[in-house]
Amino acid sequence: MIKSPEQVREHFKNRRLTVEYGDALETVRRILHQVEREGDAALHRISQEIDGCPVEEIPKRAWREAYEALDAGLRDALETARERIEAFYRREPVGGFLEAGPDGVLGQLVRPLDRVGVYVPGGSAPLLSTLLMTAIPAKVAGVGEVVLASPPKVHPGILAAAWVAGADRLFAMGGAQAIAALAYGTETVPRVDKIMGPGNRYVVLAKREVYGLVGMEGLPGPTETLIIADASANPKLLAADMLAQAEHGPDSEAWLFSAYRELLERVADELERQLSDLPRAAIARKALARSGLVLVRDMEEALELANLYAPEHLCLSLHDPMAVLGQVRNAGGVFLGEHSCEALGDYIAGPSHVMPTSGTARFGGGLALRDFLKVIPVVGLSQKAVQRLAPLGARMAREEGLEAHARALERRLKD
Repeated sequence: MIKSPEQVREHFKNRRLTVEYGDALETVRRILHQVEREGDAALHRISQEIDGCPVEEIPKRAWREAYEALDAGLRDALETARERIEAFYRREPVGGFLEAGPDGVLGQLVRPLDRVGVYVPGGSAPLLSTLLMTAIPAKVAGVGEVVLASPPKVHPGILAAAWVAGADRLFAMGGAQAIAALAYGTETVPRVDKIMGPGNRYVVLAKREVYGLVGMEGLPGPTETLIIADASANPKLLAADMLAQAEHGPDSEAWLFSAYRELLERVADELERQLSDLPRAAIARKALARSGLVLVRDMEEALELANLYAPEHLCLSLHDPMAVLGQVRNAGGVFLGEHSCEALGDYIAGPSHVMPTSGTARFGGGLALRDFLKVIPVVGLSQKAVQRLAPLGARMAREEGLEAHARALERRLKD
């Protein structure tokens, strides 16, 4: 069914990441507490109960063997993805500065994080692409150690991707217990400074619970795509792109906006044709039922709603996408033209596919080197500058009721 802008506007305004708690939150907190208190003993016990085997570290020899066992086509795909991801992130400016002036020295030190953890789901869809899209930017940023966690038994494709990405360590552990081990550290799993990567509700809840003890790139929600199309767009490609997102899960969202009713009708027909032999058709149908086709008045309304929605992926299937790029304010990533499809971005275009979901593109962006860096301000003022600035700082301190601050500044004037 083709929807109207009025039918979707309220949903777009109020959407946010929601996790069905049930008893999951209590379970997650219990797991976190046990791993923090007991370390490896709890980690192995919980892994045995949930996954049927204790946690183990998989040596790099096994990574290399998995890589060498791949067919030539997949090896080429992984290597090409690595080259493109590395090349993209090496273009990102990350340097700090130290500038000497009349008042002394001011600047910023930019330093990579010491250790980062990457959680790589390995259930129905072993996300070896996510490993590449997180570990490679981390290494380009200069992170000292990249530690991977993936549920047992680790998929061979994930082992091969770990080899290609140049990660440092890989543990066969999943769920909330893996997040706990990375956040707190155990006798065998090192504590990390930041945790990246998607997961099920137990993983997302665990990440939320330990945020502050360690950093997070975000709390990933269901994937989403919003396509804006004009009369030049190909209905077959539009349907294919919507289904590429809808097959992720029943809570995924795939939207198509157009001012051309005939195009939307042709896409609706094409969706039915392509669903007929899609292996994950049942999942895709549920996702499409919660999103779908929207008939807008014009391009201005399409862009206004897109900015309100703040999609993870914004696809501009337009004759001249560059003409409207400047009007995009909120999006995790933008894909220009129907040939620059989001599925290419998932694997091999270059930028990481780790992007903000659930409307968080209003205040966050796609994964960047800055996510693996910290900025340390440097202050080295001259005595002359202190004599001029200290009285002004003291005046502000007293306005805040912080007398000791004011006196500390004024002592520079007396001593």
